[in-house]
Amino acid sequence: MNRTIHTPNAPKAVGPYSQAVLAGDLLFISGQLPLDPVTGTFAATDAFGQTVQSLQNIAAILHEAGHAVSDVVKCTVFLKDMNDFSAMNEAYAAFFGEHRPARAAVEVARLPKDAKIEIEAISVRH
Repeated sequence: MNRTIHTPNAPKAVGPYSQAVLAGDLLFISGQLPLDPVTGTFAATDAFGQTVQSLQNIAAILHEAGHAVSDVVKCTVFLKDMNDFSAMNEAYAAFFGEHRPARAAVEVARLPKDAKIEIEAISVRH
């Protein structure tokens, strides 16, 4: 049975979708914008800061679902500008430490709310 995950510690969904869906031991986290969950505004204007906030939102959802950062097996990073890759990569590496989930990073024409970054994740509870 699937279970919808919602936490007030991550931004509310800005459309007809869930923050995440837990399907057995698999957790599918929707793309997380760099929004502060309290104010609903961007936590930063630069790519590094926006990456940090998107990952903090993912961490809050993981926690709500009973998963850990070390359970993440795959991320997809959507960048408005591939020139921000290095800044994103620096924040991403700091967040995951020695854990190395699979990842794709792609440049897209535009992101919701004109964000610089959006990150989605899949985790498996061990």
